[in-house]
Amino acid sequence: MGEIITIGLDIAKNVFQVHGVDAAGPVVLQRRLRRADVLRFFGGLERCIVGLEACASAHYWARKIRATGHEVRLIAPSHVKPYVKRGKKNDAADAAAICEAMSRPQMRFVPVKSEEQQGTLMLHRVRDLLVRQRTMLINALRSHLAEFGIVARQGKGGLAELMSMLSQTRLPDPARDALNAIAGQIEELRGKIKELERQIALQHRGDEASQRLATIPGFGPIIASAIASSVPDASMFKSARQFAAWLGLVPGQNSSGGKERLGRITKTGDRYLRKLLVIGATGLVRYKRKTIPGGIEWVNKLLARKKVRVVTVALANKMARIAWAILSRGEVYRHTASAA
Repeated sequence: MGEIITIGLDIAKNVFQVHGVDAAGPVVLQRRLRRADVLRFFGGLERCIVGLEACASAHYWARKIRATGHEVRLIAPSHVKPYVKRGKKNDAADAAAICEAMSRPQMRFVPVKSEEQQGTLMLHRVRDLLVRQRTMLINALRSHLAEFGIVARQGKGGLAELMSMLSQTRLPDPARDALNAIAGQIEELRGKIKELERQIALQHRGDEASQRLATIPGFGPIIASAIASSVPDASMFKSARQFAAWLGLVPGQNSSGGKERLGRITKTGDRYLRKLLVIGATGLVRYKRKTIPGGIEWVNKLLARKKVRVVTVALANKMARIAWAILSRGEVYRHTASAA
């Protein structure tokens, strides 16, 4: 058997598939492993490059396999899919596709996150889940009360009005019991969300990169903490535009024959980060903040000929590029003369 240079590892809950090739490319290893045997197997191998799809539990296994002395690279599943043989979708074919994708010279890899970074991101994900659940409950409360002619304005103030009306208005007992259950869930979720935001703020204050990102206009502890934890190594992106493209904030292209055809943003990459950036840009545009990346004049000129949502997405793109520059250079945001 030749010396193993590259291994493609298809991970699962209990059964793992290994596909190894040597320097010339021929397959020299194909093997199935049980979960308990994975680390023992890699501990007995000479140092090589191990590739995994960046899916559930991939960062955990990347850290464990890296600790045995191997170089580990994570690949986005969308970059592996083109190399899966047609009509042969199984664990062995997936491991072979990972190995093949690893050999491509232009392949981009996902940085391995630490346990602390994954913990911070888990705070964000759980908060986002609870916020969506709270929104669902508020919409349900509004629609049910509207059946009895009780309506209120939108926003936090309107929710407080609805809660007050619920306690003061005479309703059938079954309806009151059901709506009180919804109101109790809303109050409980509000307390849990506030506690998660407090923990995110604590993580933000202890993270130097997150604090530097927070100097960008439109960035708060939540946006800064999410980006700092999601991008542990900004050098994985060659340019600010590549980082914005990873977030899906650049126009999609359908160009051919020398004709440039740009469409809507691609919406690829991390949906959560993209959403946070667009929300931050929307706040800057809506409340006409004095400090806007690129300058107020730039935004006003764009608003004169584009729709508001197009402008906020363009501003989110600019904010993402600035965030990459700050992470890659170790600096803070500085207000330029044009931006002032």
